[in-house]
Amino acid sequence: MTVRRTEPDRRSRLIDVALDLIAEAGVAGTSHRKIAARAGVPLGSMTYHFDGMDELLFAAFSRFAETIITRFEERLSAATTIDEAEEAVVSLIHDDLTVPRAARDRVLTFELYTLAAREPRFRAITHEWMRRSRVELERHFDPDTARQVDAFIEGLTIHRGLDPEPPSRGLTEDAVARITARNTGR
Repeated sequence: MTVRRTEPDRRSRLIDVALDLIAEAGVAGTSHRKIAARAGVPLGSMTYHFDGMDELLFAAFSRFAETIITRFEERLSAATTIDEAEEAVVSLIHDDLTVPRAARDRVLTFELYTLAAREPRFRAITHEWMRRSRVELERHFDPDTARQVDAFIEGLTIHRGLDPEPPSRGLTEDAVARITARNTGR
């Protein structure tokens, strides 16, 4: 008699392993076989939980985006004044890039952006990410300013991650103050 080992959270664990592999090898270097081997599960487990690589990637990037969005919402929702909201934006750009998972998150973000640029299905993930970011920013700023701040966060995050001499915190604080000046009357 064959004993079947059950693992109720296997699908979730496979998604986590997929994200780790994507961060290491990119989407192109990630396969069902590599994920199964890293997770220590039979290859057939992949097809049991996911119809194909596209479904797995969608689940993985959806989870990743939700994690980033939640972090963003927590930072911004804690702000009760414009000054606190501006500081939260600066902290998202600077402090979140110094946490241990920052390099991994940056690579995953770039991989998601690349997929979203080519595949409309993945664009839905980035659209929801932007929508929710703007909703949180609009708690503090008018819609146009929220859109500008959101674009600034994305752009400067890329620069901070790739520029050999990334912009200083002071430059970021100045830029955020300039973008949000309309809201603050400065």
